Amino acid sequence: MKIKSVLLGMGLAISLVACGPKDADIQKEISAKLSSTPEVQVTVQDGVATISGICKDDVLKQNVENSIKEVKGVKSVVNNCQIVAPEETAAAAVIISPDTELDKAVHKVVDTYDGVSVTVVGGVVTLSGEIKKSQLPNLIKSVQELKPKKVDNKLTIK
Repeated sequence: MKIKSVLLGMGLAISLVACGPKDADIQKEISAKLSSTPEVQVTVQDGVATISGICKDDVLKQNVENSIKEVKGVKSVVNNCQIVAPEETAAAAVIISPDTELDKAVHKVVDTYDGVSVTVVGGVVTLSGEIKKSQLPNLIKSVQELKPKKVDNKLTIK
């Protein structure tokens, strides 16, 4: 009788874990929470939320991270938000590399990561393929430093 109870409990626990929120649902909830901060972007992959973009100060950076941690299904947060002074923020918003220059620069960065491919259209960098979890923060940070309009992370963590 004890064995049946244990097996039933384990089966219930496994089914509850399997019913957890999907990345797309998590992403949607985070996007709704961050609708007032368009300069900050978040991508979700396997429950890991990666923050990128520009924050005006440490307080905003920490508030965004704390807000994301509260979302059901978020396992961890990688905060790559860059802090830029207000006058630099205006300049950064204006400085958007033309696609050809951005494409060349992004390929130099991405080519060092096996299994990752990239496209650049209208200043938006789309990353696809596979990457190790430990490599993701450095890749996102390096691409953000090139000042694209947006980084669309469609990478699969292996």
